[in-house]
Amino acid sequence: MADLTVELNRLKLRNPILVASGTFGYAKEATAFVDFSQLGGIIPKTVTLLPREGNPPPRTVETSCGLLNSIGLDNDGIDTFIEKHIDYLTSLDCPIIANVAGHNAEEFVVLAEKLNAFPQLAGVELNMSCPNVSGGVDFATNPDMTHAVITAVREKCKLPIIAKLTPNVTNIVEIAAAAAEGGADAVTLINTLMGVAIDWRRRKPILGNVFGGLSGPAIKPVALRIVCQVAKAVDIPIIGVGGIQKLDDVMEFLVAGASAVQIGTASFYSPGLASRLPAELNDLLDSEGAASVNDIVGTLQYPEAAPAACAAD
Repeated sequence: MADLTVELNRLKLRNPILVASGTFGYAKEATAFVDFSQLGGIIPKTVTLLPREGNPPPRTVETSCGLLNSIGLDNDGIDTFIEKHIDYLTSLDCPIIANVAGHNAEEFVVLAEKLNAFPQLAGVELNMSCPNVSGGVDFATNPDMTHAVITAVREKCKLPIIAKLTPNVTNIVEIAAAAAEGGADAVTLINTLMGVAIDWRRRKPILGNVFGGLSGPAIKPVALRIVCQVAKAVDIPIIGVGGIQKLDDVMEFLVAGASAVQIGTASFYSPGLASRLPAELNDLLDSEGAASVNDIVGTLQYPEAAPAACAAD
């Protein structure tokens, strides 16, 4: 059997298949569909310092090959997460990577410091790039802010740190480089793309918050492009996410340079997918003669004169 274990600096996982934050609740919702022992990791719903009601409905709308959402980080806050969810989550036979979002840099630090008291967590993913929350700062649009937040969090939290970055920037390579320099153990690429859905007959936007984040198969080419660019230019492990719905998609991200992947929107219509993929990946690696999943990572062969879009410009 092929070795599926991956190391993302300090974060070690038994296989590269994780489930993405915001698409898996707090895991209890998936109990009937998912064998948690088969997952490489679970990333629960984003938690903020204080409770949030989220955005006005409608909050989701299906689009061509995708899903547009504007949830607005609806959650009960970090204290309730600690009181009601951490014990259950960390009792599962699966690594748990908490996901947090701060309204400002100081909140990220407070959140991370609170989670540092739970060494049974496998790590913390910093949601630095939610596209549908008003009134906050999108930290991952600026390399200096990205660096500052991660550096401050590393000082207060000894858990492995993952920075979840946004595609809604001109040059994501410089943002990923700032995350690496700030001490992130890995980067998640990518969060959702900004979009809007319109009911032209009523002359109104469909989402209650007007704009939302696009996910699903429609964004996979963009996610793959960004993984390629960052993998070529920045020495940091990558977790790829965006439109993965079958094993071939997983392989595309691995070959492009991602060491692990997250299953997001596909969990809504195929909830058992993530727990089936590790066995499928093992069989495929065996058939390819690969002793380890790491033998596949970053093996994309570029032409001698790679197009400008592949460069870190």
